[in-house]
Amino acid sequence: MIVDLNGKKGLVIGIANQDSIAYGCARKFKEAGARMAITYLNEKAKPHVEPLATELEADLLLPCNVMEKDELETVYSEIKDKFGRLDFLLHSIAFAPKEDLHREVYQCSRDGFMAAMDVSCYSLIEMTRLALPLMSEGGSILTMSYYGSEKVVKDYNLMGVAKAALESTVRYLAAELGHSGIRVNAISPGPIMTRAASGIKGFNELIDNSIQTAPLNTPVSIDGVGNLAAFLAADSGREITGQVLLVDSGYSIIG
Repeated sequence: MIVDLNGKKGLVIGIANQDSIAYGCARKFKEAGARMAITYLNEKAKPHVEPLATELEADLLLPCNVMEKDELETVYSEIKDKFGRLDFLLHSIAFAPKEDLHREVYQCSRDGFMAAMDVSCYSLIEMTRLALPLMSEGGSILTMSYYGSEKVVKDYNLMGVAKAALESTVRYLAAELGHSGIRVNAISPGPIMTRAASGIKGFNELIDNSIQTAPLNTPVSIDGVGNLAAFLAADSGREITGQVLLVDSGYSIIG
């Protein structure tokens, strides 16, 4: 296999339900032979995530709200005890308060802006810092972005600003950690109807337009994103870092 994760241990943060991009990635990680720790946001989310973690044969299922520092530190402590190391990390979370997300950027509140940046961007920095002691032999860190980071997408608003910051963070982390053999990349999928995306106004129309415009005329799937994630997590992606890789059926090449 070109994509081989046998013997690799990973952490997947961001599964909310079976439609989550993180779940599509985790499925591909498992198919490639990885062992995983999986997190859920809170007790309300646990019943939706636990059956998926069982299906994926996850070694650990742990609560993790990144706005609660102790919870994130506990996740890494459990991983150290269970695995002793970490080979890859998937950060697939984003958030902005609905009242701020639905406003134009100049109208967003300071608190809403800070919350969006904290969960959608800063959490990657914190997860990376905590992962470093467990990646002494190198590793792969992945996050999820969107085309609204580089072009103005109607109604994407504050999240576009947060994703732009996230992509810049990927480049800086990649430059800083390359000497340790740690690769940092972002995947930028075309529009996929996830629970998080459902909070964006007009998202169904965005999907329809993407399918009609993209050269392949096909919707992007969580499995398609997962295929690339598994490639980047494995040694097959060992020469790729600091990149934002598009999985969008070619939509972004059309003017």
